[in-house]
Amino acid sequence: MIKVNKAFILDIYKPILNDTHKGIQGHALLIGGSYGKMGSVCLSSKAALRTGCGLVTAFVPKCGYEIVQIAIPEVMVLTDENEKILSNINYNFEPNAIGIGMGIGQDTLTEKAFYNFLLSNKTNLVIDADGLNILSKNKNWLSLLPPKTILTPHKKELERLIGTWQTEEEKLAKVTQLANENNLIIVVKGAPTLIISKSEIYQNTTGNQALATAGSGDVLSGIITSLLAQNYEPKNAAILGVYLHGLTADIAAPEMSYQAFIASDIIGYLGKAFLELSR
Repeated sequence: MIKVNKAFILDIYKPILNDTHKGIQGHALLIGGSYGKMGSVCLSSKAALRTGCGLVTAFVPKCGYEIVQIAIPEVMVLTDENEKILSNINYNFEPNAIGIGMGIGQDTLTEKAFYNFLLSNKTNLVIDADGLNILSKNKNWLSLLPPKTILTPHKKELERLIGTWQTEEEKLAKVTQLANENNLIIVVKGAPTLIISKSEIYQNTTGNQALATAGSGDVLSGIITSLLAQNYEPKNAAILGVYLHGLTADIAAPEMSYQAFIASDIIGYLGKAFLELSR
């Protein structure tokens, strides 16, 4: 098991060039949301911007249009034809990376739309939340995923993907098998969070109990998708994303407590996390 510490991160972290512009800083597409769950894609989209992505577009149901436009004016918005759920994922540009699944629910129409999306998509991909739950019900769809797709399950989502386990060793063996057989990178969220790529297991060293809050995973998906869009290798995008996500909580906890820390604070502290890398 490889420990991910600051020295490790500095070997893969790429500072932004002095002459860069938004057109070469990557364009991330976040596909998510449903009626009552628009906060998920708002958090992911804002996190993608805060992580340095030049452009971010959110694809949401019609009911989410004004919500996203008002909540995050820097984010562009495309809408599904359906008012409350995703039913036909359709966009007219080529993003550098896509994050999908946050708050989408598991309606039959959404499941079909997700399948049709997977059939045609060749772009680097992050799958989270209900995207993972839909996959767990249709495991044959794993063969449709682009190489090195990143999955970000929490414990229950992981159980649905690999089944139950009795020991930590059995869990890691099952996750490694899933990753190897399908050429995936799997972020096993927890304390500590692990990143599995091929037969390599990376253990993150940042983060604390402040991260046990609603929306924390949505933010992580946005961070990782942003790094993918900025041309990080998928494995490095996952490792750096998890490290930064945890680092925000480490910086914030002494200032605001574990209890008061919420997902929006992860986004708010990303600037200080990046500054910590440059020290």
